[in-house]
Parts: sequence; C-alpha cells; structure tokens
Amino acid sequence: MNFIQEAKTLVKVNIRDYGMYIALFVIMLAFSIMTDGLFMSSRNISNLLDATGYTAVLAVGMTLVIVIRHIDLSVGFAAGFMGAIAAILLTQGGVPVYLTIPIILALGVVIGMFNGVLVASIGIPSFVASLAGMLIFRGALLRVTEKTGTINIKDEHFNAIGNGFIPSGAEVGGLNLSSLILGVVVIALYVYFETSKRRNKLKYHFEVVSSRIFALKLVFVSAIVAYITWIIAGYNGFSWTVIVMLGVVVVYHFLTTKTVLGRHIYAVGSNPEAAHLSGINVKKITYFVFGSMGMLAALSGILFTARLQSATTTAGTLFELDAIAAAYVGGVSSAGGVGKVTGSIIGAIVMASLTSGMNLMGVGISYQYMIRGGVLAAAVIFDVMTRKKRG
Repeated sequence: MNFIQEAKTLVKVNIRDYGMYIALFVIMLAFSIMTDGLFMSSRNISNLLDATGYTAVLAVGMTLVIVIRHIDLSVGFAAGFMGAIAAILLTQGGVPVYLTIPIILALGVVIGMFNGVLVASIGIPSFVASLAGMLIFRGALLRVTEKTGTINIKDEHFNAIGNGFIPSGAEVGGLNLSSLILGVVVIALYVYFETSKRRNKLKYHFEVVSSRIFALKLVFVSAIVAYITWIIAGYNGFSWTVIVMLGVVVVYHFLTTKTVLGRHIYAVGSNPEAAHLSGINVKKITYFVFGSMGMLAALSGILFTARLQSATTTAGTLFELDAIAAAYVGGVSSAGGVGKVTGSIIGAIVMASLTSGMNLMGVGISYQYMIRGGVLAAAVIFDVMTRKKRG
C-alpha cells in the first residue's frame, strides 16, 4: 500500500514531467485499438518518427527561446530558405555535401544571432523582430526558387539524411541487428546515467524516491525503448533522421542540465532582472539562445529538404507553429524558466501521433486542425493551472 501511495505522490508532484508521457501512451494505445494495430505497425512508426524529425529539432530550439521568455516566428521560413540555399549549393554550385552542411549550419547561426541582436541590443520585442524575419525569409525563399519553383536534388548522400537508414549489418530473426544494438546501448546509457544521478544525490543526502519506485521507473522506460526498438528493427531500422534527432536531444539535454550555461539560461528565464544582478550576462545568453535556434532551423531545413529530395516554394510553412505547439505540449511554461528539451521531443511526437492516427482513421483535415488546436490549448491551460497550484 505504501508503494502505491508513493507512486501516486510521485506522479502528482511531477505531473508536468510525467503528464506528457502518460498522454503519449494513451494516444498511442487509443489509435492502436481504433486502427486494429495498424498505428503501431513497423512501417507507420518508422514513418511517424521520420516525419517528426524536422519539427522535433525546431522544438528543441524553440523550448530554449520560450524558456528565456521570447518567441521566434521566423524559424519556419528560415528553415525553408536555408534548405533552398543547400539545394542551390549542391545542384548549381557543385559544392560537396560535406561542405554544404557546415556552411548552412553556420548561416543559420548568423541568422539567429541577427535576431538576438535585434532583441537583446536594440530592444525590439521578439515577436515583432521574428515576425519581420518571417516575412523576409518568406520573400527570400520565393526569390531563390522563382525560376523553377522546385529545385530537385540528386545527391544520394544528402538525400539519405532524410530518407536513408543506418546499415543493418545483419539480421536476427528478420530484425535489423544494428538497430537492436543501438536500442540496447540507449537503454544501458539511460540506466547508467539514472543510477549515477541517484548515487550522487544520496552522496550529498538529497531526497530520492525509494528503491522500488526507482527500479520500476528504470524497467518501465527501458521496456518502452526496447519495444519501440523492436518495432523499428522489424522494418528498415533506425533512420538517419532519427539518429540526428537523438543526437540533438543528447547534446542539448547535456547542455541544459550539466553545464553552467544551461543553468544561466534557466536563471534568465526565471527572473531576468535577478539574473542580471547576480552577474549573468543576459544579452550573451539571449545571443546564444537565438543563435542556437538559427542553427537548429538550418538543420531542420536540411532534414526537410533531404526528405523531399528537393527545395520548394512552400517549404517551412507553419513549421514555427508546429515547433511552438510541440514545445508547449512538451511542458515548457509560458511564464518562462521551465521546460525540458526531452519534453519538447515528446511533444513533437504527440502532435505527429495525432496527425498520423487521424490520417489512418480518415478524419477530415478540418477536424484535424481543430483537434490539434484543442490539444495545444489544453496543454497551456494545464501549465497555467499547475502554476497556480504551486503558487
């Protein structure tokens, strides 16, 4: 009985963190039942994760932007524009893919830093500055694609980023061996880091959950990762898009949880004035966050362009709204100072799962928009209500 009570208390106290995982589980279970298991098929889950990639990458950057109490509406068309520039470099400039990608990422940093300067140094509200950027990049995208409308890319290495899969090496029972190994490595790393974190807390006499609850958490998360790995390994294995997405999550999770810079970002988001008085350079933090957002927008543009194997005049449309929705559904607070990059990835998968499930069920596009809007509104209402309770 004490075990059950402790579990309930743990969920209640950490409802912001656990709520999104519970919602994702319920959504997947519901769609799996309503589609007679088609939703959880290897092909559909693989396609769902691939379609989530470019949005998830944007959502990670958007989470940090919202954490410091700003917004960036320019990232959608910025991603489309930089994807088009990548296509031009590859097809018309003859630039090899191993140079094109760093060039585009560097361009993204410059674009993001420009927004940061407008916001932090000149004092223009981020909504207005990024809205201007959105219009500029929309026009720039139309300008560079106006001759053909579509720039087709025939570079196999570049296109593999959005459509290729990691080499299987061999198969075990019809399952992709390399993907199985990757899943085992992810589980092992998760268990190691969680155990290490718990050990450090005990060392400094911090409060931790009981051993039984901790073991249950490890088993539950490991089982989910193992199940998803098994499903994906039954198709073509992990795609390069998923590998890139996981890489971004690992880097930014480490940055935000294990570094001084990460702590400064959340300090600025919680109270910019107090952060400034404590010696934190708020302007530099703003520059970094917007520069990082620009780089991730460039990466998103690369993923999307590679997935389509072409650059189009409509690339980037509504990307920024999808990223903002994913960040809020993933638990970022509209008041700033709260939000995790892992949550933003889950938020992106939640929104993609809704779209995928409704498509499989034949739900009309008009109803899809309304349902997704309702989910976003519910996420923000949930955030406001939990903050009131804590207050």
